[in-house]
Amino acid sequence: MTVKIMADSACDLSTTHYNENDIEMIPLTVHLDDKDYKDAIDIDPKTVYDEMRKGAMTKTSQVSPQTFKTVFTSYARENKPFIYLAFSSELSGTYQTAKMMEQEVKEEFPDADFQVIDTKCASIGYGLVVLHAAEMAKNGATLEEIAASGTNHAKKMEHVFTVDDLEYLKRGGRVSKTQAFVGSLLKIKPLLHVEDGKLIPLEKIRGSKKVLSRMVELMEERGTDFTNQTIGISHADDLKRAEQLAGMIKEKFGANDILIEMIGSVIGAHVGPGTLSVFFLNKTE
Repeated sequence: MTVKIMADSACDLSTTHYNENDIEMIPLTVHLDDKDYKDAIDIDPKTVYDEMRKGAMTKTSQVSPQTFKTVFTSYARENKPFIYLAFSSELSGTYQTAKMMEQEVKEEFPDADFQVIDTKCASIGYGLVVLHAAEMAKNGATLEEIAASGTNHAKKMEHVFTVDDLEYLKRGGRVSKTQAFVGSLLKIKPLLHVEDGKLIPLEKIRGSKKVLSRMVELMEERGTDFTNQTIGISHADDLKRAEQLAGMIKEKFGANDILIEMIGSVIGAHVGPGTLSVFFLNKTE
């Protein structure tokens, strides 16, 4: 029996990806203007970014325990194997909630064949891990094979990104009020990355043009074999710069498989409009 692949909306894949690869998407929640929306179902990222530009405050919340229990139980009752690949546990409590529900469902259905995996990835970096798992499932791989390969793929996934306005990271406690103020005055663009699932500041670059060049340099330093992998780029309503970065990557490395998607509402609510990210596999064995 084919293994079902599940992911949550923080993987920032499109509806087309979910449908074509038979992936079940479980949405997180976005809070905007005192209303709750199911991410990627009831609200689209463009709407969130437009409201953020107007000064709207946004919040997000993880998937509820009951949602996980309902979904997991529906597959366990039918004895269908599945893997839920989760958004980084360092950025959301969604993984921990899923693990609790895994235990409850397996107590009720001891023979249920499924795993919950912490990818420690986010956005399209997470999405690429999910697509890798879905491809394996389509090719008939076992649950254990997909879990092992998916975990390894996630460990190798590099995340490098920059934000357009430090204010949004300040709201989330990622930078101080002073850092945000000074950075805005000096037009400093921070480069950040994800390390063991955590968001870590990497460098400060003055000027947006230099940021793209430095992102490509970091790819050369950290990555390898760019012609034989899918490179991910996600953007917070800035397709022009995303395409500019893609062009630089193609010219530098000869890469021809680049997936560009908009950063979804959940992650976008914390990083703000204009954020740009690149994802690729690193050199580690």
